Amino acid sequence: MQEQTIFRTPGVRHGFRWLFMLTCRLIGWKVVGKAPAEKKCILIAAPHTSNWDFPTMMVAAFVLGLDIHWMGKHTLFPKGPLGAIMRWFGGIPVDRRAKHNTVEQMVEHFRQRDALLVLITPEGTRSKVERWKEGFYHIARGAEVPIYLGFVDASKKETGLGPAFYPSGDVERDIAEIRRFYEGKTGFREHRV
Repeated sequence: MQEQTIFRTPGVRHGFRWLFMLTCRLIGWKVVGKAPAEKKCILIAAPHTSNWDFPTMMVAAFVLGLDIHWMGKHTLFPKGPLGAIMRWFGGIPVDRRAKHNTVEQMVEHFRQRDALLVLITPEGTRSKVERWKEGFYHIARGAEVPIYLGFVDASKKETGLGPAFYPSGDVERDIAEIRRFYEGKTGFREHRV
């Protein structure tokens, strides 16, 4: 099952890709990396310091040709046109009242689809945090998919994808290793990862 999203709609996808490539060139930003080789993966995005982080990652998604999805509370997806629009923008409803938790629900989405790339901000907030939320890691382990390291580095005017990370099961060690990739990367606000 592959839903039509804004990232897969031919005229929109190509139009936005060229528009964002031109915009990046004009304002001096660079999109780096390449699309994941795997059809299913988690994409984390850090540092998350501003409301500009998400649109910047969307620019990277269009330039790199990614079909990004994101999780949202089920109430954001009512029946009718609004729910359809939210899904078209890549949204996946998660029912937090459900018997199965968010991790289990997302693992099931991965099982049901031929291809799925889910964007998650591990910090969970734009404020500085000492400890990342680990849900992205547990989803990747449960779905047996890699974690791609997406980033915004405002100090270098770069955004894009870093390498894939394959979870070993040692949560503490793996997250510490992932966070090392983000050392020195600065969001739109000054605090660093």
